[in-house]
Amino acid sequence: MKRDVMAAAIQMVSGPSVKANLAQAEQLIAQAASAGADLVVLPENFALFDSQGLLSLAQSEATHHQIYYWLSEQAATHNVCLVGGSTPVLSSDPQRVLSRQWVFSAAGELLQHYDKRHLFDANIDDAQSGYRESDFIAPGDDVAVAKDVACIGLSICYDVRFSEHYHRLRRAGAEVLVVPSAFTQVTTRAHWEVLLRARAVETQCFVIGANQGGQHSETRVTGGHSMIVDPWGEVLACCSEQGEEVVVARLSAQRLTEVRERMPVLAHRRDAFI
Repeated sequence: MKRDVMAAAIQMVSGPSVKANLAQAEQLIAQAASAGADLVVLPENFALFDSQGLLSLAQSEATHHQIYYWLSEQAATHNVCLVGGSTPVLSSDPQRVLSRQWVFSAAGELLQHYDKRHLFDANIDDAQSGYRESDFIAPGDDVAVAKDVACIGLSICYDVRFSEHYHRLRRAGAEVLVVPSAFTQVTTRAHWEVLLRARAVETQCFVIGANQGGQHSETRVTGGHSMIVDPWGEVLACCSEQGEEVVVARLSAQRLTEVRERMPVLAHRRDAFI
């Protein structure tokens, strides 16, 4: 990193209305920008929290373009590098979408996109019980970084359980890792913080985890605690468990350099054993 970065993690309680979700997100982006943020991360499914509606949204060209250009406009209006959580786009499989993350510069220009690679198929002890993302989402093929206020390593939610993904991002030059998510309340309480801090420590990167946090339906509850973690694993800022919120923290370029120089783990890796 050439300079310090003011980063913001946005926590939302998105629902089935794209219009209402974008209105909520716009207020939170404005709040982050007024707090001095120049890098803002939205949560997974920020524009639509409705698994059954993802394909319809991707098939609606007008709405799909609306979200894309809305992200571009928000980045330019608020003069921030904006990481657009995840949005469904059409895939080669007519029954499934790609969960895509767009990153826009403060000029409103598209810098990079990333398609979620790891899909959440799991049985969780909550009211929803079973989660089968692979029924409606097709996996992406590769990792990606976006170069702007820092070199930003891209990921989405369930990716955070797969450390190899983040080691590849570090090798690609990542300094900041973004993890837009919709972690369940159960898995947030059990694993969210420890996973974010582990990814930070092992890659020696800042980590921005922007989670959904609240009741989305009778059976779907997410766990909040959106947070920003430094390369030593220290939590710099954290949201509460429930509700819309913004947290902002300074990502120190000097801190990143010091941690990496004192313990050069990238030089010590024995890749043959991965």
